[in-house]
Amino acid sequence: MDSTWETSVTDSINTIYLLFSAYLVFVMQLGFAMLCAGSVRAKNAMNIMLTNVVDAVVGSISYFLFSFAFAFGSTSNPFIGTDFFALKDIPSSSYDYSFFLYQWAFAIAVAGITCLPDFLLLPHWVCLSDCAHWVWSSSGWLNPSLASSSCLFGSGAIDFAGSGVVHLVGGIAGLWGSFIEGPRVGRFDAYGKAVPMRGHNATLVGNWTAVGRTAVTTTLAGSTAGIVTLFGRRLLVGHWDALDVCNGLLGGFVAVTSGCSVVEPWAAIVCGFFAAWVLIGLNILAMKLQFDNPLEATQLHGGCGAWGLIFTGLFAKEEFVLQAYDSGESGVVRPYGLFLGGGWGLLGAQVVEVLVIVGWVSVTMGPLFYGLHKLRLLRISRDDEVAGFDISSHGGYAYNAHPEETGPRFYAEYVRLHAES
Repeated sequence: MDSTWETSVTDSINTIYLLFSAYLVFVMQLGFAMLCAGSVRAKNAMNIMLTNVVDAVVGSISYFLFSFAFAFGSTSNPFIGTDFFALKDIPSSSYDYSFFLYQWAFAIAVAGITCLPDFLLLPHWVCLSDCAHWVWSSSGWLNPSLASSSCLFGSGAIDFAGSGVVHLVGGIAGLWGSFIEGPRVGRFDAYGKAVPMRGHNATLVGNWTAVGRTAVTTTLAGSTAGIVTLFGRRLLVGHWDALDVCNGLLGGFVAVTSGCSVVEPWAAIVCGFFAAWVLIGLNILAMKLQFDNPLEATQLHGGCGAWGLIFTGLFAKEEFVLQAYDSGESGVVRPYGLFLGGGWGLLGAQVVEVLVIVGWVSVTMGPLFYGLHKLRLLRISRDDEVAGFDISSHGGYAYNAHPEETGPRFYAEYVRLHAES
């Protein structure tokens, strides 16, 4: 068979696969927009939708100019890429451009997790891109696809779709933002007890062998986490809640993204079960510590993302690891899941990924949030917070059916709570 024709067919298949995958990942941005809009008070819905749109449009330019270069620039440096103006050294082929679009879709998903202000997108993506380079770049020091002898612990860290690179990064950034800024007005009463602040619209919340397996394991993990969260929260609080199911479902998806290509379906169910309890437990802890993160970015994306990386180190199957990272080559020996007899190499690399991401995001985003907090650039005034950002910044309600939330009744409630505290 003509090698040129064969290469052309391979590139065409890769291009279609990457573009289709990019579109699916971009749908997460739409999902985040609905989750955010449905989870916040009606008085802030217009603003949160605008934030999600800006994430994408500002992100396109920023990611092209800087972030893609840091993550995948032409370099042998294991810590950071170096080429600016991302596509300047990439051959003009449809496959290379589709790879750029695929990675961009993941990048804006991270920004959607944390709901960052526009001016924070660039430093946030530089931080994200470093983590992506470590794990996903062919020269990254945590990459699992290098020659076995050069992988960390002979294994490298398996993070197939971003439990660490996407979700843990977003979760830790959200942790520092929420911790430094403190809770919303009225979130806790004078005695430190959590005051329910329900969103206004819960209905808004919501290789080829490896490809099929990935779809199955992702579905099973998410479904298991959703049902366990539903019944777990029912036992704890005494009633059913649609938002609990949606967040549990997301927690399962977040956790399994690391190992979805290298675990059995039964293991995905185990992953989802424990992801649900990680989420429930961290939410209980957050309330006890009076930690207010409205979209649960830290608990859901951070906690479940970290669990997902550890889960992969425990349950990755040898056959599937070789399929996904060594093209099924015979005679290759590399670490796999500890519970399946694969030794400590893979688990060790997964733990290292958790630790370095938590550390790197903390030292880059923590001081940034603190500095902006001191300059009073992150938080709106108390009056604007009570009235709602839609009124103070956009001049109108997103939902005309809920004017009472920003009217005298709500303001009187704010005054009462403020006086008590």
